[in-house]
Amino acid sequence: MYPKILDFQPVTMATFTMTLARPCICPMIISKGNDQVAISSKFETREDIAVTRNYGNLLVDLVTAVPDGVVCFFTSYIYMETIVAAWYEQGIIDQIQKHKLLFVETQDAAETSLALLNYQKACENGRGAVLLSVARGKVSEGIDFDHHYGRAVIMFGVPYVYTQSRILKARLEYLRDNYQIRENDFLTFDAMRHAAQCVGRALRGKTDYGIMIFADKRFSRADKRGKIPRWIQEHLTDNLCNLSTDEALQVAKRFLRQMAQPFSRKDQLGLSLLTLEQLQSEEMQKRIESKMQHV
Repeated sequence: MYPKILDFQPVTMATFTMTLARPCICPMIISKGNDQVAISSKFETREDIAVTRNYGNLLVDLVTAVPDGVVCFFTSYIYMETIVAAWYEQGIIDQIQKHKLLFVETQDAAETSLALLNYQKACENGRGAVLLSVARGKVSEGIDFDHHYGRAVIMFGVPYVYTQSRILKARLEYLRDNYQIRENDFLTFDAMRHAAQCVGRALRGKTDYGIMIFADKRFSRADKRGKIPRWIQEHLTDNLCNLSTDEALQVAKRFLRQMAQPFSRKDQLGLSLLTLEQLQSEEMQKRIESKMQHV
């Protein structure tokens, strides 16, 4: 997409994956609830009580199984308010609060900063917390949920940009007329980039680990799944792409048990860290010398 927009022909293209000593991310696509009703944030299903209930049940099940912090991203502030209001009526909020404290991002920057501070305190003292926030909001960009601050990140729906905006319409028209980029292609590319940015907040180092949940049946389509970054795709095998809430919970529990096993610096040597032999090898010495000459 970028070469098309910037109008140049790349000579070589390479994709580099992350070097990890253990499979410390667990991405999965949840496409239906336990009642087999498809879950999606599409406009047609936004008023559907079954979809809202399934989203709520997914969160309740996760907070019972996942320790420390859980971060949830919604597609917009209005959608988040609608869902939370419905959860109050269905008693889901009470169920969540039995296990963890609940904090919500608002459009007020001061309120959001205070919510974040208290969320971090709750994670630090072992109480555990849930943070409800919005993709493209303050929390989705620039704030890291490393280690216990974000053991699971849930993306409720595909974060498409608001398509009725005049600025966006003008931009789409410009891309179509000048670069032959179809509107749908750009919107999907943009949404998947944002979804990856949101869930990527969970992994912030070689010793970190986290569960990444894409909760919308549309994520399992080839056009959407193909636009997820390669480092997430590598772990997103076919058996993790069309799960119900119960199946996802089993996967999450198994993953957390695996991550709870002792893991030391020794386990990383030769994989994500260089061993002494590798450092002392002739090839490495030459590389270091050539780097020093350039400096």
